[in-house]
This record gives sequence, C-alpha cells and structure tokens, in this order.
Amino acid sequence: MPTVADQFIEVLVQAGVRRIYGIVGDSLNPVVDAVRRSGDIEWVHVRHEETAAFAAGAEAQLTGRLAVCAGSCGPGNLHLINGLYDAHRSGAPVLALASHIPTPQIGTAFFQETHPEQIFNECSHFCELLSQPEQMPRLLRSAMQTAAGRRGVSVLVMPGDIAERPVASPTGTGTVDCEPPTVVPPEVQVRELADSLNRAERVMLFCGAGTRGAHSEVMRLAGKLNSPVGHALRGKEWIQYDNPFDVGMSGLLGYGACHEAMHKADRVVLLGTDFPYDNFLPQARTVQVDIEPTHLGRRTALDFAVLGDVGETIRAVLPLVRQKTDRSFLDRMLKEHADLLERVVEAYTRNVENQVPIHPEFVADALDDTAAEDAVFTVDTGMCNVWAALYISPNGRRRVLGSFVHGSMANALPQAIGAQCAEPRRQVIAMAGDGGLSMLLGDLLSLRTHRLPVKVVVFNNSSLGMVKLEMLVDGLPDFGTDHDQVDFAALASAAGIPAVRVEKPGEVREALGEMLRRPGPALVDVVTDPNALSIPPRITGTQVKGFALAVSRTVLSGGVGKMVQLARSNLRNVPR
Repeated sequence: MPTVADQFIEVLVQAGVRRIYGIVGDSLNPVVDAVRRSGDIEWVHVRHEETAAFAAGAEAQLTGRLAVCAGSCGPGNLHLINGLYDAHRSGAPVLALASHIPTPQIGTAFFQETHPEQIFNECSHFCELLSQPEQMPRLLRSAMQTAAGRRGVSVLVMPGDIAERPVASPTGTGTVDCEPPTVVPPEVQVRELADSLNRAERVMLFCGAGTRGAHSEVMRLAGKLNSPVGHALRGKEWIQYDNPFDVGMSGLLGYGACHEAMHKADRVVLLGTDFPYDNFLPQARTVQVDIEPTHLGRRTALDFAVLGDVGETIRAVLPLVRQKTDRSFLDRMLKEHADLLERVVEAYTRNVENQVPIHPEFVADALDDTAAEDAVFTVDTGMCNVWAALYISPNGRRRVLGSFVHGSMANALPQAIGAQCAEPRRQVIAMAGDGGLSMLLGDLLSLRTHRLPVKVVVFNNSSLGMVKLEMLVDGLPDFGTDHDQVDFAALASAAGIPAVRVEKPGEVREALGEMLRRPGPALVDVVTDPNALSIPPRITGTQVKGFALAVSRTVLSGGVGKMVQLARSNLRNVPR
C-alpha cells in the first residue's frame, strides 16, 4: 500500500520537480526510499545539507521552477538554514523538507529534537508541521504554491513515522504555477510618472534585478530621456550589455560615474531594485517602480511610488513621455564614466602578465575571454564578487549567481552543483575563493560522484581578502585574515578530479582553456596576490571612515575588464 512518503514524491513529480538535494538518514529514509522506488525523480546526494539548500536555490534562480532540498531530523535539517536564507532573500522558489523525530516523542527532549516549524519561520513564507497522513497532499501543495507564487522558501516539517504511514487522502492531480505575475500600474500612477519625467531636466535610471526581461524597454526610455543608466550588482546581468547609456554600478563594488550621475540628477528613477545601501542613495528627488509593494520607500525617501512590473510600466508610460533634446547631462556623465575607467585600467593593468603573485583581476579577465557565451558563473562572496562584478561581461545569455543579498561565504561550489544539475549541457564555472571553498570543501566529492562537469577556478590568496579590506578602511590592523597556503589542486586530484596549480601568469590562459575543454569536473588553483586590495588616493579621510561610501567611490583593486571598451564606444555619440 502506498505511504505518505510515496504520495509526497508523487505530488512533487506532478509539479514538475526533477530532483531532491540532500543527505539520507534516519527520519528521512522513508522519503529517500520512495525516491528509489519511484524512478521519476532524482536523489542528488551531497556532503553537507547547506550545499543541498544552496544547490536548490541556484536551480530555482536559473530555471524559474520550484526546486527541492531535504534534511533529516535535528542537525540534518538545521544545516539547511543558511542556504534557505539565501534562497528566500534571493526570491528563489524552494521547497525544503525538514524531516522530524517520531510524533510520540515531540516535546520530550528526545534525541536530536528541535522545533523546525519555529526555527525556519524567518527564512520562509510557509513553515508548517504535517502531523497526520490526512494532511497530505493538501499541505504539500499549499507549501509548493506558496514558494512559487511568493517567490521564496516553503518548509514542510514531516516526522519520519508519518512518512511511513499508509496514504489517507486521494492524491488527485495538480501543478505549480511558477510564472511571476504581470502587474500593470494604475493609470493615475503612470500619468504621475510621465509628468515627473517630463518636468525633470536631468533624469537618471538606476536598475536592479527587477529589470530582467525589460532591457529593451529601459533602453527606449533612456533614449527618450537622454538619461544615464546605472545598475546595482544584481541588475548588471540584465541591463549593462548593449547599453549606450551605461555609467556603471553603485554599491559596495561600485565603479564609474553611477554614483555621481545619481547625485547630480534632478530625478532619480529606481527600476526594480531593492538596493539596500541607503547611504549611496540621494534620499531626495526619487521615484521607485517595483512589482513588490514592500520594497517601495523602504530604502530612500520617495516623491512617489509606482506599483507595477518594470517592463509593463515603461510600456505604459513611453507614449506619454516627451523626447528630450538636451543631451548635455548624459554626455557629461558618459565622458566622466569613460575617464574614470581609463584611469583605473591604466593604473592596474600595467605589466600584470609578468607579475607574481598573479593579479586576480588578470585571472578574471582571462576567464571572461575563455568562457562560453552562455556560461553560468557562480561567485563566492568576498573578493570573487569584486572580480565577477568588474570582469565578467554580460551579454544577455550568460548568468551570474551569487549570495548577493544574504552575503554568505561558501556559496559558489554548491550553487554550481545546482546550476549544473539543472542545465547539464551548459558550461558552469564556480569562481571560488580559498576561504569559501574550504568551508564546504567536501562537496568537491559531489562533483566526482555525480560526474558533474563543473569547472572550479580557485582564487587562492591565503587570505580573507574582503575582511582584510574592511579592517583597513575602518582604520584597523588586519588580524586573523591570513592563513596557511593550501594546495587545492592536490586536494582535488586526491578526490579524483583533474586539477592544476598555476603560480605564473603566463600559464593562466592555457590552464583555463584546458580546464574548460575537459568533459567532466576540473579545478584550476591559481595562486593570487593577497594584497590586491588597492584603494585610489582620491579617497578622503572622511570617506575612509565608512566602508560603504569609501568602496562606492573606488574600483576595488582597479580594472574593469571589457567595460572600458563599452565606455569608449559610447563616447562616439558624445560631441567633441
């Protein structure tokens, strides 16, 4: 007779779920056995449950579909929590199965007892205990649809003894709708936005992840307004390519003229961004367009807000916006942007091909040249974020995933696992820091187990580089940031993964090219300069006291890869 665990798997299959990431064990065993007997869903065995949650989050972000992870009772599902926080804050539809101790033992301080229905509340939209077989499948379907509809995490807590009981309710049929809604703003808000844009002389557009799918609309609006266009880190992949109005990025990793354009404009329009660093925003003269009502006005003072999808809002307002003829503000910002990038490139790219230890920006630039046009990059938090932000060139087909909202270390390798499982024929590259990789190092074995062709590039500087920078700009001596040199290539080779260690810059491109051509997993361990943290001398003493603003006015370690070429090409339209 079918069990509740069988029904659980059947409902997941109906919803289009293709795999579950997790580790087998005790209270979770009935569900894992149901996977074995089903044959319609894959069990992806990882070495740490945190990896399972990160992998599910990456799959959900890449595909837009519901992804699933699981952990056994007590310590097993507790390990999921960091990856679930990241998925939830990234808006990734993820269902987590938190297996639980036997129901008669709940509340008795039993072995491995926790209260997951309380623990996971803060990182989920839905977190409920399935305590009777009769609650399946209704509770599961509610959990899945909540995750899909509200774009975040749902947690279903299921005791192991319940999973083994016979099915009590018919399964029926059902699907999960993961398509985000299209929200058209009210006509009065559209007219107010148009009037505001028509009255302003200098408009600046600042774009976030909510501009996904709206690139052409943003470009048309910028063309009508002669507006500089900047972006947050999560908006980069959607808005920076094919953009003749580009003035760079704001935020902790900011570069170019974005910050200045935002503060010189008399109308700033925030498009699909919940940019968290309020000290970068002018706190005045601002309009915000977002599909999520809770985002409106929580980062900056607004003159007014528009609740709607970015693409739909721009399509509605464009017929009402008058073509501006004065390009002076746009041209001035484009020239300032190009000048800033030129100075930085000259300062930080001279003779790097011959310098040892290897400049990490040289490695990132070479990786950008070598990687496929539709590659997926997963990026560790810290200095790898810097190299990806400055050197990985978006083109509308590439994807860049990271812990951009939660800011967790150790995300690159597990996210690469999820991305590769979701897109087995696509090139997936993990840009891993040595600090991040060492935290979940065991999941190199998962690449070997599942023959996943993930390519891992380790930026090995034997240092927690971003932490060192934080200490320096706060006027603190760096302490506890440096550690012993580790040969990650030797570790990967011992795990059966082809690997090479690179210590000379002349060997970088050949090593990367060979790695990317391999059919299976591979690792390149590049020994990079731990002191690649330079801050240009233009930073003032007041700015250095605050890490956020200090970094906003710098290009960390300099260099901006292909972006300087874009800036130069955009200057062709600027009168000399």
